[in-house]
Amino acid sequence: MKRRHFVKTTTAALASASILPASAWALAKDGRLRTAHIGVGNMGKADLDAISSHELVDVVALCDVDANNLAAAKKEHPKAKTFSDYRKMLDEIANDIDAVIVSTPDHTHAPASMKAMELNKPVYCQKPLTHHVSEARKMAQIAKEKNLTTQMGIQVHSFYDYKLATLLIQSGIIGKVSVVRAWSPKNWGYDGPAPEGSDPVPDTLDWNLWLGTSAKRPYKEGVYHPGNWRKLMDYGCGTLGDMGVHIFDTPYNALQLDVPTKITNNCRQPTGFGFPENNLVTYEFPGTQYTTETLKWVWYDGPAAPNMHTDFSLPGMQGLPGQGAMFIGEKGRLLLPHFMQLPKLIVDGKYVNIDDEIAKLDAGTPTEDYSAESKKHYHQFVDACLGKADCSAPFAYASRLTEGILLGVIAGRFPNKTLHWNNETARFDEEEANQYLDAPYREF
Repeated sequence: MKRRHFVKTTTAALASASILPASAWALAKDGRLRTAHIGVGNMGKADLDAISSHELVDVVALCDVDANNLAAAKKEHPKAKTFSDYRKMLDEIANDIDAVIVSTPDHTHAPASMKAMELNKPVYCQKPLTHHVSEARKMAQIAKEKNLTTQMGIQVHSFYDYKLATLLIQSGIIGKVSVVRAWSPKNWGYDGPAPEGSDPVPDTLDWNLWLGTSAKRPYKEGVYHPGNWRKLMDYGCGTLGDMGVHIFDTPYNALQLDVPTKITNNCRQPTGFGFPENNLVTYEFPGTQYTTETLKWVWYDGPAAPNMHTDFSLPGMQGLPGQGAMFIGEKGRLLLPHFMQLPKLIVDGKYVNIDDEIAKLDAGTPTEDYSAESKKHYHQFVDACLGKADCSAPFAYASRLTEGILLGVIAGRFPNKTLHWNNETARFDEEEANQYLDAPYREF
């Protein structure tokens, strides 16, 4: 394998079609990309900084429901127009922008992205792609029908160590994989009661726009905005929808998986408000050329995760990395820490040097330079919009990855019960679970 093929090989099976999207032809003529950013605080600021660091990007519009976030972004990009409502922004300046970056809480990903795509705009959307399964399939459908350049914000997808792990697995270094165990001790759950009463909405926050299409709810200081929404069912997807997307990505891509057929979540009983603080989700996937007849996938999250298992035993009684994934194959195991650490091969209870395998794959020089790696995924999107590259995490791929994640989130509403998913009908055999595949959009 030649080095120039390294990046393409890692996503060849699930990446977007090689045909240049129609939107890119027009952009390529001008040579620059005019971007509009929806959500510019916290992760939105990181996205804005990374996209705008590309030498061919002009930031022309900024949107945020929080005036403080908007003011800070405006200071960095004084020529950009500012908006608090993404709908007004897209309606007013659609002809002045070439691509849209969506960096909002999860519940706004699909409404904002779909409005942009309906205007034929390429979209970079943060992970998880959507809040509901039905939205994931719809976004992939629109992107395909309009032949748009799209990318989900899973930045580590473009990091060296993850691409290397994909090549190693697909080279057969541990044989066919039967089990993947992945974990994160982060706690984006909340086991307490829903808050009572309400607090005055800060003058700097448009609470109605923050809620967007979700159900109306009184504002409570420190509960939703700016950071705790990930814990709550109406707005986030818990730890599984946060760290899970990153950690699932490489095994999902390397093994060329589709969506699972069975899902069980061992967790506490649902409260209807917050996600469980600890989840142990077991998936069964149909087999692929890189797996046994079926693949078992176990996800652990929350305080003290993961539960101990013999599959986690490391040479020399070493402790596990804080977060990561373990591939269990016919000929050994591959440990992939999260993140900025190279994968480690374990055979017969001992580490095996992989330098020769890296050389054989012509996989380039290993790097642990975060500053060099962190912008690659963003710049790939910009270059794809300009007709100079392909996106490695387009919505065609991201929607299926997200669907699998969200099925595990839904299973948390039915603790210890195995749900059966029908890929063709996009419904559960258990009718009571289908109500959580989508939710009505509130007019706001």
